[in-house]
Amino acid sequence: SAAGAKDGFVKLIFDAKYGELLGAHMIGANVTEMIAEIVVARKLETTGHEMIRAVHPHPTMSEAIMEAAADAYGEVIHL
Repeated sequence: SAAGAKDGFVKLIFDAKYGELLGAHMIGANVTEMIAEIVVARKLETTGHEMIRAVHPHPTMSEAIMEAAADAYGEVIHL
């Protein structure tokens, strides 16, 4: 990972009908630094496809959010 951590995960839950982000589980080092993106996404009723298209710099921990969204839609690049 970007921070050298090897353990942890991000799981995102999306509404099946509209694709809106419903919630997230994030376990691992520095996840408290990433929670703001989830809070804003929930407030703005962001969809999974919008989260995939949002800029997530590389290499950063926030890429895990983009990859989790992509995984939910079968578009994951790095697992």
